[in-house]
Amino acid sequence: MTVTKAPPTNPNNLRDVPTTHTETDWAGHARTVLQRAGHHRGAARDKLIDLLGRHDCALSALEIEDALRRGRRGERSVGRASIYRTLELLHAHDLVNRVDVGDGIARYETADPAGQHHHHHLLCDQCGKLVPFDDPALERSIDQLSTRLGFRTTDHEVTLRGDCPDCS
Repeated sequence: MTVTKAPPTNPNNLRDVPTTHTETDWAGHARTVLQRAGHHRGAARDKLIDLLGRHDCALSALEIEDALRRGRRGERSVGRASIYRTLELLHAHDLVNRVDVGDGIARYETADPAGQHHHHHLLCDQCGKLVPFDDPALERSIDQLSTRLGFRTTDHEVTLRGDCPDCS
């Protein structure tokens, strides 16, 4: 698995995914970074930033498109091309990480502005559900292994694959 830095998905209920940062913290930070870089605000970009700010794990462009379409009935929908352009812009400014868990689907998750939050993923082989997890003991083990091998680790990502409780 690779996480590309420039910077739990349940597509049926994205609003109920728990977050570890506040929407306003990351969303406000993202808007400030883009504004300082000379990018003007737009409705489509704002909707996407707000959506990403409510989630603590990666979403694919199609999951984002579906969530934006469901969340704003009666309003003009955000086009797929706008979603991809905005994701690439956010990635270029280190505001999102591109996550590849080896299933051929690029997913995007917010990058912690303070660099404090780090998590790994569980991926269901049956339904594709992606669930974030934190494990301090795993982090200590990775640090100990790196030290024992004399390797200065600058980044890592762990993806555990299997069947989620719904598919077991």
